[in-house]
Amino acid sequence: MYAIVEIAGQQFKVVQDQKLFVHRLADKEGAKVSFDKIYLLDDGKKVTLGAPVITGASVEAKVVSHLKGNKVIVFKKKRRKGYRVKNGHRQALTELVIEKIKSSGAKAKVAPAKAVKAVPVKTEKKATAKKAVAKPAAKKATPKKAETIDFNKLNLAKLKEEAKKKGIEGISSMKKADLIAALSK
Repeated sequence: MYAIVEIAGQQFKVVQDQKLFVHRLADKEGAKVSFDKIYLLDDGKKVTLGAPVITGASVEAKVVSHLKGNKVIVFKKKRRKGYRVKNGHRQALTELVIEKIKSSGAKAKVAPAKAVKAVPVKTEKKATAKKAVAKPAAKKATPKKAETIDFNKLNLAKLKEEAKKKGIEGISSMKKADLIAALSK
């Protein structure tokens, strides 16, 4: 079981009994803290997404210690100029141990949606999912006796497909003009 939780303005993927270093929290060492901003919860069988957060879910952790992180050194130098500047800092961190991930009644904040049938959407050109243009379903037209295909407009792959349908042999070595001639017969 894991969760995506927001702690001190950052998002972390946490599992039970995990040690975690986060930006300094105001709580004392040994204190138990609870985080309610759970964005995703996975219990192994079901993944629950929040919209934006999951109500009823929480992550409980224990503050192990407050510490200074590794020293970050910023060194600037311009060669042959005698310019050297050394700066740095240590980030104040809090070490946490995740104790529990509660999913009691975990539900997203979204109202249940009505069941919608999946309808195939025909689009003009390539439209993005947001800008899909649905055309009304055309009435069944009377079947034409013989469809004429302009073979000059088809590419080589389409021509080979048509030749396979008609049962023409030796199409792998034919050029486009030969395929058009064979299909036109």
